[in-house]
Amino acid sequence: TDLHPLDILSEVVPAGGLDRGMRVFQVQGVRGFQLSASQPRALGFPASRFFIHCDHFPEEFSIIVTLRVLNIPTKRNEYVFTLMAEESPSVLVGLRYAPNKLHFLFWSQERTSGWQTRVTFPDVFLSDNQWHTLILAVSGQSFSLTVDCSVPKDMVVETPFPASLSVKKASFYLGHRRRRKGVFTGLLRQLVLLPGADATSQICTTMNFKVATLSIPIVLQDLPAKPASDEVLKYPYETDTKVTLGSRPPCTKQEKAQFWFNASQRGLYLCNSSDWISMLEVKKRLDYVEEYQNLVTNSETMGVEVFTIPKVGLFAATANRYTSPGSAIYKWADGKFVPYQNIPTYQAQSWKYFTIGKKIFLAVANFEQNDRGQEFSVIYKWSHRKEKFITYQRITTHSARDWEAFVIEGEAFLAVVNHREGNNHNIDSVIYRWNPRTGLFEMNQTIPTSGAYDWEFFTIGPYSFLAVANTFNGTSTKIYSHIYIWLSGSFQLFQSILTFGAADWEVFRIGDRVFLAVANSHSYDSRMPAPSNVYAINSSIYELNITAQMFVKFQDLLTFSALDWEFFSVGDDSFLVVANSFDGFTFSVNSIIYRWQGYEGFVAAHHLPTVGCRDWEAFHSAEGSYLLYSSAKEPLSKVLKLKTT
Repeated sequence: TDLHPLDILSEVVPAGGLDRGMRVFQVQGVRGFQLSASQPRALGFPASRFFIHCDHFPEEFSIIVTLRVLNIPTKRNEYVFTLMAEESPSVLVGLRYAPNKLHFLFWSQERTSGWQTRVTFPDVFLSDNQWHTLILAVSGQSFSLTVDCSVPKDMVVETPFPASLSVKKASFYLGHRRRRKGVFTGLLRQLVLLPGADATSQICTTMNFKVATLSIPIVLQDLPAKPASDEVLKYPYETDTKVTLGSRPPCTKQEKAQFWFNASQRGLYLCNSSDWISMLEVKKRLDYVEEYQNLVTNSETMGVEVFTIPKVGLFAATANRYTSPGSAIYKWADGKFVPYQNIPTYQAQSWKYFTIGKKIFLAVANFEQNDRGQEFSVIYKWSHRKEKFITYQRITTHSARDWEAFVIEGEAFLAVVNHREGNNHNIDSVIYRWNPRTGLFEMNQTIPTSGAYDWEFFTIGPYSFLAVANTFNGTSTKIYSHIYIWLSGSFQLFQSILTFGAADWEVFRIGDRVFLAVANSHSYDSRMPAPSNVYAINSSIYELNITAQMFVKFQDLLTFSALDWEFFSVGDDSFLVVANSFDGFTFSVNSIIYRWQGYEGFVAAHHLPTVGCRDWEAFHSAEGSYLLYSSAKEPLSKVLKLKTT
């Protein structure tokens, strides 16, 4: 019966890290051990760890080795591994490499004194600085060597492998035979003993035959492309680095992880096996903002959503006020947004782009009823055949203001903000869950809201949050907006924050710090005298206090009927832009870009003339970085280009 593979290499690696005689190198994107000749005896362990219930080496087995061999002198032999008795210099079982040859050694006790037998495979060419996987299958007098899953080299010898080779008081040694002479100088990635089976059928199932694996130590396994924010590499490794000078060299798998220095342009590039990636990028800094495109819209625009459909292009969807001709989708072409598709909407407030698997959706929040007196918001699905959005699902809503799409524990959700029903602002907003069987969104949870404008979903570590911007409860805008946390399959209240006609939440991160900004639109209370200017009001930025497990106020910024915040970065600098819509006298109000200044917080950096500004979107294209703002007071939105130095 076939037994489990015995990973010799993993057995040598201590549980807490690397042995003193081992270093990890990465070459051609693959990791392996380099063994130290100064401490060869350290790289061993008793055979009894493997052979617990039996003191005999298997009669039939395979040995699987993945290695990278260096050029060695003609008469030199290097040992991949040996199995040796305690008091004897003889090798019971071993594998050694000589230039263009591979020797398998075993101790035969057929004669009284015993005898070491050597099975030699000629014409085994491994000294090409490449990774190779060898499979040696042994059964009686038959010995078969497969290199990189090619045609096996079969040999039948006079002396069979012993049926009962004792391993009592014997030890495995990695890369040596208890001497400094003959220590393996290459890189070793895999060394596995598989009793009772020819491993070829198990190994040769991958296209990358040279590094095919049955079992390798954890330290050599591929790591995530980017560790978690609080994670460091448990096993540091070194890489075989080569820097090429001169004109642009080829970048293939052969050159992976190698550098090219372009002296004329002072650029350093890293090969990722297909492209040279710049490693010395000059960090850009925002210099000024210039008007780039006047985007004529179907009517006043309440919101805008910029998104990219893979292999199709960059798009912007505008939520337009009037039913005819509805709202529009624009496509980025030749450095400009051009009309692409019109969609019937009913005083649309916002769009939300999201995907579920390979499906692409765009949901609109309709504020008014349709021509037949029905009040629906609609989810549209991208048709790859027609290359446009088509109606997919209608959902009953009540003066919907916003959609938010998110995923929790692999399940997709869609939350709608219901603003009011008739004159009643204190109604439920709804969270829908995607049903993969029906392919539809189904009601999952309702949350009481007050004239709500916006949902904002975010995660912190393993926790998921949903913040609602409550605007008006029927008598006052001075009301609490709430942050909910996902616990036990539903959202539960986490924190309440006093807001003033809150229209938007924006979550963002700077380094390890998490911030939440609220856009306060106006201060009104029917029971209190009106202030001199209800629209000139502070909007606030809150920061997560880990110790207190709550958001605490970080900074107040004077805004004028603020309706949106948008966070963006340029190089190493962080920015917030506010949508100021009305100052109590005019809709022609400057919206402001604030720059993060560390200890000073956010400081005003650029004042942008806007008219009834409702929404901001930051986006990038091949031509540069941009801001797009929508106007709720004129059928004209603007694309602004960020000019950098």
